[in-house]
Amino acid sequence: MKQVDLDKLDQRILSVLQQDGRISNQLLAEQVGLSPAACWRRVRTLEENGVILGYSARLDPESVGQGLCVLVNLSLQRHNLDSTAEIEQQVSSYPEVLQCFAVTGSADFVLRVVVPDMASYDRFLNSKIFTLQGIAQVHSNFALREIKNTETIPVDGLV
Repeated sequence: MKQVDLDKLDQRILSVLQQDGRISNQLLAEQVGLSPAACWRRVRTLEENGVILGYSARLDPESVGQGLCVLVNLSLQRHNLDSTAEIEQQVSSYPEVLQCFAVTGSADFVLRVVVPDMASYDRFLNSKIFTLQGIAQVHSNFALREIKNTETIPVDGLV
């Protein structure tokens, strides 16, 4: 995807929306110094150009019974397009996997997994990860506490 040119108004809109995705267009327009119609057009353009991917509610994992966070490093036996694509497809279908990154270094993929407890993680490994074809090693890192967890992309000063 091609980078979209963002002016100062677009940057301000994105900063405000990242802090409060439920803000009314009227209040957003006031905060960024635009008329409501002009603000709505800009937000719509940002959505259409794929800059804004969507809107969602952030949940507290412990409040919904998903308090164990595990960073899982997967290493492949062999590297070829077919096996890699199959693993990516399978892992993407698992609801426990919140993020999956293809990475360089000692692992080929890093997954962020949330489950209720250790027994659930054991079942996840045995029923899903260990059944994947082509996995050579699995290393699990258990999060002790969360220091920072954001999806806010810095957009100020891009122009």
